[in-house]
Amino acid sequence: MEKLAEHSTSTSTSARTSEPTGWARARIILVLGALVALVPLTIDMYLPALPAIGDSLNAGSSATQLTLTGTLLGLGLGQLAIGPFSDAAGRRLPLILGISLHVVASLLCLVAPNIVLLGLLRVLQGVGGASAMVVALASVSDLFTGRTAATTLSRLMLVNGAAPILAPTLGGIILLRLSWRGVFAVLAGLGAVLLVLAVLALRESLPPERRHRGGMRPVLVSYRRLLTDGQFMVMILVAALGMSALFSYISGASFVLQEQFGLNQQQFGLVFGLGALTIIAATQFNVVLLRRLAPRQIVFGALATATAAGAVLTTVSVFALGGLVGFFVPLLFMLGAVGFVLPNAPALALERHGDSGGTAAALLGAVQFGLGAFMAPIVGVLGNDGPAMAVTMTGGVLIALVALSVMTGRKPAHG
Repeated sequence: MEKLAEHSTSTSTSARTSEPTGWARARIILVLGALVALVPLTIDMYLPALPAIGDSLNAGSSATQLTLTGTLLGLGLGQLAIGPFSDAAGRRLPLILGISLHVVASLLCLVAPNIVLLGLLRVLQGVGGASAMVVALASVSDLFTGRTAATTLSRLMLVNGAAPILAPTLGGIILLRLSWRGVFAVLAGLGAVLLVLAVLALRESLPPERRHRGGMRPVLVSYRRLLTDGQFMVMILVAALGMSALFSYISGASFVLQEQFGLNQQQFGLVFGLGALTIIAATQFNVVLLRRLAPRQIVFGALATATAAGAVLTTVSVFALGGLVGFFVPLLFMLGAVGFVLPNAPALALERHGDSGGTAAALLGAVQFGLGAFMAPIVGVLGNDGPAMAVTMTGGVLIALVALSVMTGRKPAHG
């Protein structure tokens, strides 16, 4: 199986044209970054409104968090279908159809009469947003390999990273003038703008000769090959567990920071943005580290750091030490460490299967967001407070560290 993966990588690499450089590469990063921003905007813009949504629709905090779970579930399941579709039809068509679905679902969220229907519509939003995630990752896999792919993903996250910073703040501003439903009106408008961008500015990165043919059989063969590649699956698990720590933070932050520490919606947006800025700084410093260290080494060190920071965060949360500052400082260290995992773990996974970039990206995204959908309500079940969020985040990175350590111990790292 390892030889098959190596053959797949070498075959796909030889089929590529030369990697884009200079302005061509910058344009690709800007366009894909703008498109992928749809996902964090969809997830994060309505976070300041979660308590208000619960009050408006007579739903408890755990039920309200399920609307976030619905989005993550849609993102995960949508990618399983969109990935193989993009390997067969090219990258542009699935993207255009997906963003169109996102716009329609956002408009329907405007009139959702209860929490159940809102949750279902958020699933559709997630399915639509999944197209942007799959196409972005698959396009990077189409065009770049190795350290260049990891570097490009880091640059992509710089463009994409502005969205988590701006989204809660923008949501707080919207809530000054409108109800929580106004957030979905803005999301629909942003989706429409990105749809125009996808139609006019995105070139096809998967030429016809590299597309999969033959209906469902190649899809099933691709998934079987991916699922039986042990190193690929471990790296996907590591990437997903790193992301799960981020989703645990996203799920609990609005309740912890607003209800436990007393921040208003606008203050929450600023504090949440500081955490996102920390992640962005880490992804960009990652480019510097890649000049000296292999991606796998960076991931291992980042997970060890995140686990240590998580232990401190759990301690100060359980014993209520230091107030907001005591809570937020170790949280920033943890988020920064996760920022080094986010570009490197996917790059290590995807480089093994460049000939099935869309399917591999889909499986990666499905596991990431599926695990996120599972982890998000756990914070609510455990109490929606600081200790609940700290324990959930720390558990994810600790398991990822153990998984990577076991894999590295069995086989020497080459990446």
